[in-house]
Amino acid sequence: MRNMIAGLAAATLISTFAGTAMAADTLTFNTTEGPFTIELFEDLAPQNAARVKALAEEGAYDNVVFHRVIDGFMAQTGDVQFGDTEDGYDLNRAGMGGSDMPDLPAEFSDVPFKRGVVGMARAQDPNSANSQFFVMLEDGPFLNGQYTVIGEVVDGMDNVDKIKKGDQAQNGKVSDPDRILDVTVGQ
Repeated sequence: MRNMIAGLAAATLISTFAGTAMAADTLTFNTTEGPFTIELFEDLAPQNAARVKALAEEGAYDNVVFHRVIDGFMAQTGDVQFGDTEDGYDLNRAGMGGSDMPDLPAEFSDVPFKRGVVGMARAQDPNSANSQFFVMLEDGPFLNGQYTVIGEVVDGMDNVDKIKKGDQAQNGKVSDPDRILDVTVGQ
């Protein structure tokens, strides 16, 4: 009997620990088109995933627009400097800004850029990601190994699909863009 109780206690402890170790951080973005949730891949891109999570926790993504949305490709947001409709908003500069924190090093992985994958936006320098990110609307294998993958949409991709698309002739620039209302950090 003692062995059975010890075995049950050990199994409970192991399953509790495994559940904690396996739990992934999620971010739920409530947008003007409805919510979507991403699971962060903190093991693949610890610095980049931590940055997006930290900015979400401090409310930096609240009221930030989807400034660049290309039909059949991706929806980009996260410019906390020029994309916040309630603080510093400048649609002509949205996509050029970032947070007050330093740029991040690239954390490339073998995860392919398929529909629903979330990647860090950057300038030509691979080590220039900061606060902006994009959600793939379709597969984009030409991005594989060139951008940092930070997560994947696990719920609400239908709402991502509803985000207003930009003008193809202007590289996806969106007039009167949809926006993130707020973000909930979960586990």
